Amino acid sequence: MIINPNFFPNMHKAGFVNIVGNPNVGKSTLMNQLVGEKISIATFKAQTTRHRIMGIVNTPDMQIVFSDTPGVLKPNYKMQEMMLAFSESALADADILLYVTDVVENPEKNMDFLDRVKTMTIPVLLLINKIDETDQQRLGDIVERWHALLPNAEILPISAKNKFGTDILMKRIGELLPESPAYFDKDQLTDKPARFFVSEIIREKILRYYDKEIPYSVEVVVEQFKEDDRHVHINAVIYVERDTQKGIIIGHQGMALKKVSTEARKSLERFFGKKIFLEIFVKVDKDWRNSPKELDQFGYNPQ
Repeated sequence: MIINPNFFPNMHKAGFVNIVGNPNVGKSTLMNQLVGEKISIATFKAQTTRHRIMGIVNTPDMQIVFSDTPGVLKPNYKMQEMMLAFSESALADADILLYVTDVVENPEKNMDFLDRVKTMTIPVLLLINKIDETDQQRLGDIVERWHALLPNAEILPISAKNKFGTDILMKRIGELLPESPAYFDKDQLTDKPARFFVSEIIREKILRYYDKEIPYSVEVVVEQFKEDDRHVHINAVIYVERDTQKGIIIGHQGMALKKVSTEARKSLERFFGKKIFLEIFVKVDKDWRNSPKELDQFGYNPQ
């Protein structure tokens, strides 16, 4: 994604552009398209994103700090409470808010969160995603419903997957950004360390290859990360809540875990551009999703 710096001569703009919305509307896909790199894992499953993840776009005259957030939901356990806190924190420090919906979700879903968005005084861009999955007449009806709910929001139809409307969106963000010095170094792409992306890439493979509750009962922790000029040596642990889940993750004769390890290693080699030596272990940590201590250790602390 290229921004023309000549739009804003003789000034520097910078700000936080936070992406919020309900689960599975395409927030992570949009984030990756806008940043131009795969910062957030994106799958067809809801609740893929668990943390608030920043992706930074830099030009000589501009710095846009995007934040991808977990989907807004009614919490059923402590981890989901923490995920909701990440989304709510994005309302507090945004210079521009991107509220993402799509052409199939009910606009009245999670009205409590939407009511908070309605009271915001910063620019709110309502993005209707996946417009390639509907027709013009139905899209017009959707726009009218959303305009009634968020009358002060600027509505932009997009297809993040197909990059439709993303150039217009980036231009509009550039116009709305406040004048400010950069918040991060100009060569910085994200606020997350390398270990975070290792755990996310492994978790992405689990989301893709396991069904039902298994991916949502899993946390991945990188216990060792040693890097040199040509290689990265990684030891990671997949935590599950029950012994039966451990057996499913490992699979018959270890074949399921071997598949995850192989696919994760390939993705990590593309990500780091180096040879990866990856060892993955599986451990049981009962009810970690409801343990404040464990959640804090796993990085679920929005402060």
